[in-house]
Amino acid sequence: MKIRFPGFKILDRYILGKFLATYFFAIAMIIVIVVIFDYAEKIDDFTATHAPMKAILLQNYLNFIPFFINQFSGLFTFIACIFFTSKMAYQTEIVAMLSGGMSFRRLMWPYFLGALIIASLSLTLNLWVIPRSQRRVIAFQQEYIPKKQNTRYDRHIYRQIEPGTFAYIRGYNGNARQASFFVLERYENGSMVRSLEASDAKFDPETKRWTAPRYTKREFAADGSETFEQFRNLDTLINLEVAELGAINDLIQTMNITELNQFLEQQRAKGSDSINIIEVEKHARYAYPLSTFILTLIGVSLSSRKVRGGTGLHIGIGTGLCFSYILFNRFFEEFAKSGTLPTGIAVWLPNIIYLGIAVYLYQKAPK
Repeated sequence: MKIRFPGFKILDRYILGKFLATYFFAIAMIIVIVVIFDYAEKIDDFTATHAPMKAILLQNYLNFIPFFINQFSGLFTFIACIFFTSKMAYQTEIVAMLSGGMSFRRLMWPYFLGALIIASLSLTLNLWVIPRSQRRVIAFQQEYIPKKQNTRYDRHIYRQIEPGTFAYIRGYNGNARQASFFVLERYENGSMVRSLEASDAKFDPETKRWTAPRYTKREFAADGSETFEQFRNLDTLINLEVAELGAINDLIQTMNITELNQFLEQQRAKGSDSINIIEVEKHARYAYPLSTFILTLIGVSLSSRKVRGGTGLHIGIGTGLCFSYILFNRFFEEFAKSGTLPTGIAVWLPNIIYLGIAVYLYQKAPK
């Protein structure tokens, strides 16, 4: 069976042009507004740190734009789709198209072409562009925004470096590469059997070695008794990269899809407790762009019929549906991160639910 694609006619060009023009115009307007308000809010920080205007515009805001476009791509796809489709419906353009013999399914062709372009853009941004741009934004913030200069590392860092062995690091300073407190813990059958503790421990990211002037070894017996010894000149090697010391959520957002896959495999081998968070990020990078097709189908099906209340009612209902989709996304992502639901199911479930809504609205649309 051969799949036949419809041709690309003047009417298709008209709908596709309206769709994309409305989408990019809405995105551009909101970006300008957000940048102005953000600059007004941070101007004191920029002045205090003598941030050059070139760095503010090119390093900070230019690299912020891809993140913003992707973050609100679904919402603006929905709004753009509803806005101009509802307008065509109230000008009886859609009635004329359907009366002229065009099926509603054929009418969806240019919309899906537009959704394909937007989804491809969003996927490219998600997998490759945004991670690189986020690194530049973070570097700018750490240099020129005082509130962000010491927030790259969590106050308390707890990482599993291999099955049964955990590292606890408190007060890590990335510039000095030093932690105020460093602990290695070994567990067997769910109970701690030994630990190594050191204050003012320094980390060498090239050799992955931790050194400290003094350290303590503790042994825990099965009967609950404890023994400890104190030593000088700690020098120990552990399987921990410097990148893993950063906050996991911030860290994985700066990884492209290849780096993210490699990091996920590395953490699986260690038996890390952060696997769910990494898997959620990986699934979300694919699920969110593909939701563009679902939101487009809902938007067209919802706004192609004349109803009392006009375009405002269509936009109100559509925006409510879109925000509920975003809310469901965040809701199920938290379930996935906590391990309550499998990550793949949790991240893709909102798409499955709203695909059902889209199919229902499509069947109720004027034919």
